[in-house]
Amino acid sequence: NHHILYHHIMSWSQIVLDVGCGTGILSMFASQAGAKKVFAVDCSAIADQAREIVRINGFAENIEVIKGKIEEIQLPVDHVDIIISEWMGYFLLYESMLDTVLFARDKWLVKDGVIFPDKAVMYICGIEDGQVKQERINFWDDVYGFNMAPIKQIAIKEPVVDVVLPTAVVTDAVPILHLDILTCTKDDLAFQAPFKIKATRNDFLHGLVAYFECAFTQVHKPIGFSTAPFCNYTHWKQTLFYLPDVITVCEGEELTGDIACQPNKKNNRDLDIQLSVSFQGQHSNYSKTTDFRLR
Repeated sequence: NHHILYHHIMSWSQIVLDVGCGTGILSMFASQAGAKKVFAVDCSAIADQAREIVRINGFAENIEVIKGKIEEIQLPVDHVDIIISEWMGYFLLYESMLDTVLFARDKWLVKDGVIFPDKAVMYICGIEDGQVKQERINFWDDVYGFNMAPIKQIAIKEPVVDVVLPTAVVTDAVPILHLDILTCTKDDLAFQAPFKIKATRNDFLHGLVAYFECAFTQVHKPIGFSTAPFCNYTHWKQTLFYLPDVITVCEGEELTGDIACQPNKKNNRDLDIQLSVSFQGQHSNYSKTTDFRLR
């Protein structure tokens, strides 16, 4: 982020809006890179600490920290040139601030303005994860000799956010969601997508894994980052969806599916995710739909 901000903002004296500023670190990067003015907004108590952090680091004249909801505050300017935000959550959209970023974009961003990051893509692939599934899910089949199947039925419907080893991936990965932050709408954040993945080796498939990539394309040399199992660790990790049954796959066999995601009606920070999977292979047949809730 520092590298991106430096090389873009240094070219012009820009007004920057930091949505969900947290400690204010992106705001300070922007100011350090030459921003004319930075408005750092956060609705939580962290804004109080951010204001002090900005002051003790010598940025008080250039960075104005505003405590409040983007949807409710007023900025002392009509437009901003750049919006920066680390809005991404687990599974890209969990507890995401993206709808808030879109509100800020529509209200304040100048025509042909810049958003960092401006592109996001989410992918899905299959994994072999028998040992962990045994510990997390099948554990409830026999707890000190007692059958706790009702707990297992709850556990299987809760996605797991954890690190997936690249060696656990047994299929190719395909995109299930494309977001252009410059043009997408709030309605685009609820999505449905069919997918087809192909086994890359003979193995067992215990679940599906989702991860995302973000890109900064509005710069001279576009760059990005990935939360894939094959890439460096990030705090977003990966999101695992364990299937009720094990699927035996052979190299080249294809699994088809459909994934649908929308905010939970009672708590829109949670996500309701429906995953349908169908497979007909040499050693396995499978066709089930599972409802998950990420919370």
